[in-house]
Amino acid sequence: MKKILIANRGEIASRIIETCHRLGIRTVVIYSEADRDMPFVKEADEAFLIGPPPVQHSYLKAEDIINIALRAGVEGIHPGYGLLSENADFARMVKHAGMIFIGPDAETIMKMGDKIEARRTMKAANVPVIPGSDDGVATIEEAKRIASAIGYPVMLKASAGGGGVGMVRCEDEQALSRQFEAVQNKAKMYFGNAIVFLEKFIPNARHIEVQIFADEGGRVVHLFERNCSIQRRHQKVIEEAPSPQLAESTRQRLYEAAIMAAKAVQYKNAGTVEFIVDDTGQIYFLEMNTRLQVEHPITEAVTGYDLVEWQIEVAKGNGLPVTGQEAIKLTGHAIEFRVYAEHPDTFMPSPGTIGKLDWGRTDGIRIDVGYVEKGKLTPFYDPLIAKVIVHAETREEAIQKSIAFLAKVKIEGVATNIPFLYDFSQSEMFGAGAYTTDVLTQWRENKRGKSK
Repeated sequence: MKKILIANRGEIASRIIETCHRLGIRTVVIYSEADRDMPFVKEADEAFLIGPPPVQHSYLKAEDIINIALRAGVEGIHPGYGLLSENADFARMVKHAGMIFIGPDAETIMKMGDKIEARRTMKAANVPVIPGSDDGVATIEEAKRIASAIGYPVMLKASAGGGGVGMVRCEDEQALSRQFEAVQNKAKMYFGNAIVFLEKFIPNARHIEVQIFADEGGRVVHLFERNCSIQRRHQKVIEEAPSPQLAESTRQRLYEAAIMAAKAVQYKNAGTVEFIVDDTGQIYFLEMNTRLQVEHPITEAVTGYDLVEWQIEVAKGNGLPVTGQEAIKLTGHAIEFRVYAEHPDTFMPSPGTIGKLDWGRTDGIRIDVGYVEKGKLTPFYDPLIAKVIVHAETREEAIQKSIAFLAKVKIEGVATNIPFLYDFSQSEMFGAGAYTTDVLTQWRENKRGKSK
């Protein structure tokens, strides 16, 4: 491939451009009217206006993107993450237009994108899944029967959901009755699919994912795990690689289950198998993300590999760029902090124009930037300003390096979560490394208790 179109925006578009240019590949981007002055538009070799700001009129216009790609003469399309990255129809359209989709096959995307189908596939492959319904739940009466059988609390989920949308915890039958129709409606509105299902809520759980890669020859490797338990609104905000406070036996079972999951669907290219790990060390399959993850840089930091380069090589049919699993080594510890334009106390978005943006000294710190000074953060897109990736020989050194860096960051014009990231990175809960997905709720309750 000599020329690639990036069907995305912001920091991930910039990040893909960087690898492509290093490899001598020309890049084409699409941009909305709101993104006209964004860094990724200036960094690409060619840029095409795709439409007005709302994603349904710009970044989700699959046919228009295909036409631009054909007009620009590209050989491949990289979808990044979010937007059309897990859209099987788009992947199929790219292939039918004679171009390479830099990701897995459309059939795999479709199978893993349906959470119910994914559960069935993993059960058949002997990958442990969370107790729950193996089919869609159509009525509240059926939901009550299943919830009573598996025990409360339960998670009510949209089968086509993702990113924490269409997912609600129900403590009892009354809560389930209140939420059932609302989740169905939200699933229909966001994903065009009203089917929902139930899973038992696993308390004191950690959210741990395994990065996998597979080629057309059927070879599958893992690139270790990431702990993604620090979340707000079911969305990740701080990630670590490797996961702290994880028994080696549990770690190995995660790797084995991730490889089994990939082989069960004849996976190709980059993927992430997400698991819940309970307080006894039992692992449960959660979902498979058929794309590059937001937090992929920490895996790059501890392995030394460029995962976008791997994606391109595998998409070209060249196979995995390593001889086997034993060739992949883990070095040190990495932490990713997502810097959002949002109020640090409420985590609600703070759109506006960035004034001063000063990262301070960045020696040894990787920053994947989406916005720069005078950049306008609109309500149309995720308010991610940048990702800060810190790598050191030990976790303790990485934490101290992070604290020192976050203390000096200055961003004006919009509220950001930097104060939260700075405070939490110094907390005992984070330092101990034994946190679960409830950690931010617990941390805030502790802070409120101390302030009274």
